[in-house]
Amino acid sequence: MTEYSIEVSGLTKKFGDFVAVNSVSFRVGRGEIFGFLGANGAGKSTTIRMLCGLLSPTSGEAYVGGFSVVNQPERVKARIGYMSQKFSLYEDLTVMENIRFFGGIYGLSRTRLRQRLPWILDMAGLRGREGSLTRELAGGWKQRLALGCALLHEPEIVFLDEPTGGVDPVSRRRFWDLIYELSSKKVTVFVTTHYLDEAEYCHRIMLMHAGEIIAGGSPRELKDKHNLATLEDVFIHLIEETVREGRGPGAASEAGR
Repeated sequence: MTEYSIEVSGLTKKFGDFVAVNSVSFRVGRGEIFGFLGANGAGKSTTIRMLCGLLSPTSGEAYVGGFSVVNQPERVKARIGYMSQKFSLYEDLTVMENIRFFGGIYGLSRTRLRQRLPWILDMAGLRGREGSLTRELAGGWKQRLALGCALLHEPEIVFLDEPTGGVDPVSRRRFWDLIYELSSKKVTVFVTTHYLDEAEYCHRIMLMHAGEIIAGGSPRELKDKHNLATLEDVFIHLIEETVREGRGPGAASEAGR
């Protein structure tokens, strides 16, 4: 068994003449909290959808949980949990109805769903609110409910696409506590975010700009390498350097997109 949960080589996605993701390559270790950073439109969500088997690559290859996203996308989907930017919940369903719905999607038996139910309700802080409509929940509760639904089948790899957007700072901090708990249990967490302060919580990060990876390493390594105090400073420095050197598809016009 490989020590890597995710292995990506030359992964590319084009939409007509537009190159959304341009030949990216990287590996993610088992149990690692891996941050994928970049501004809106950088190609983060497109990459994550390819890795989840939701979008076919134009070229290149990626293995997730040992399975090819090109040739075995259904096997990939069975091994992962996925939480999208919009939390993937059905607003007009109750808390319990959402849990049962996602349990059905992941193929959980009634017995297994009953076993998992106390964990998700406790984790989300929703005991006693099983009958509440999801649209009535505060952002932090929705966020934890969505994470719980993505983890119902106890996947070994979890993809979180901008999971903390629109929630308050306290809820964001609590959410990251949950991510650390998952990592301690050897669950690999692949998270995209544009909150650079959150990137400090990751074991390792990759910075993406205009569809390409422009830097990678631990937060400390990147700050030390560029002799800068914050990841925000590092990111700005690297983007300015990339645009100045004309690297990356459409790098010079990226600011206008």
